[in-house]
Amino acid sequence: MYPTTLAVIALTFSNYILQPVFPNCAPPYMATRMLSTTCLLFLTWVNCSSVRLATRIQDVFTVGKLMALGLIIVVGLVQIFKGNFEGLTPQVAFEFEKTPSVGQIALAFLQASFAFSGWNFLNYVTEEVVEPRRNLPRAIYISIPLVTCVYTLTNIAYFSSMSPEELLSSNAVAVTFGEKLLGMFSVIMPISVALSTFGGINGYLFTSSRLCFSGAREGHLPSLLAMIHFKNCTPIPALLVCCTATIVILCIGETHNLINYVSFINYLSYGVTIAGLLYYRWKKPKLYRPIKVNLLVPVCYLLFWALLLGFSLYSEPLVCGVGLVIMLTGVPVYFLGVHWKDKPKCIYDLIESATHLGQRLCFVVFPQIDPIDISPSPEWTDKSSVKSSMSGNS
Repeated sequence: MYPTTLAVIALTFSNYILQPVFPNCAPPYMATRMLSTTCLLFLTWVNCSSVRLATRIQDVFTVGKLMALGLIIVVGLVQIFKGNFEGLTPQVAFEFEKTPSVGQIALAFLQASFAFSGWNFLNYVTEEVVEPRRNLPRAIYISIPLVTCVYTLTNIAYFSSMSPEELLSSNAVAVTFGEKLLGMFSVIMPISVALSTFGGINGYLFTSSRLCFSGAREGHLPSLLAMIHFKNCTPIPALLVCCTATIVILCIGETHNLINYVSFINYLSYGVTIAGLLYYRWKKPKLYRPIKVNLLVPVCYLLFWALLLGFSLYSEPLVCGVGLVIMLTGVPVYFLGVHWKDKPKCIYDLIESATHLGQRLCFVVFPQIDPIDISPSPEWTDKSSVKSSMSGNS
């Protein structure tokens, strides 16, 4: 799922970088893939080298993203104050050749939700958040309304100067917007969006690798992915797996289809997770929960999820079916790799040999941390404990 999201953002990055070079046509297939792969490899190296450097890059490029969106919003508001708001009127904004069905509207919601799919990623780096019990809910409560407000104003700005036909036909909406309104300064837009997506790739690499790391620590993935570099304290094997999977998806998918697949998979995963949460709140009400929310929130979300996915599946069964098949490919992997405990000795020997080889190649060891502890840990673990772990494993 997350390599697919990474692939979408990487393709967006390359499209915006190459759009000024190919202003009258879509950038070549090989050029976008090569540039996306180069970006992925560079950011994987950064994340393997230093947690601190990766977070600094994320901070800088997040600010750059907000500045670019702020410029779009301000220019759009200026256009509205000048009286150019025809595109915002219902007659233009909601003019359809054919009235859309409920299923098509649901699918549109599903596709648009991709822009908001980062709301839960902070959960993957809980161990590296300072005072997570306080700061994790606070970050989510602040970020969701902020992102919703910024994205809504950005789309209003687009409609203030572009017709729905122009929006649909553009390969890079922000570039088209800049060319229409910024004149000689229009070059700012592709650079700004490219920097924004560059930061997005870095953020997804950072969080998705921690998801692999956590899954491996729980025994759901090979143990090699639960190891970190003995000096840099970074999950190099998990990062390399995420990078490799993303490059493979880059070579076989198109941006629009990938968005449809990942949106469906995301919401299907979220819905199953919320259903599991409600089940445990019912069956095990006294179970310890570090962070607890009112039941009204997951219940409302689950109802919305059921309607959204139900109508989307009815409207686009092929797209949603492919997404479901992609997700179900994990079932045989789970039964073969996790559920099947009595494997032949040769398989265990092969896994052990591969793990030792990966340790020697990546210089990684198991971190000495408590899997349940969510206290602040900005560099994953104390380096002295990692060194002692290495001496014990050697």
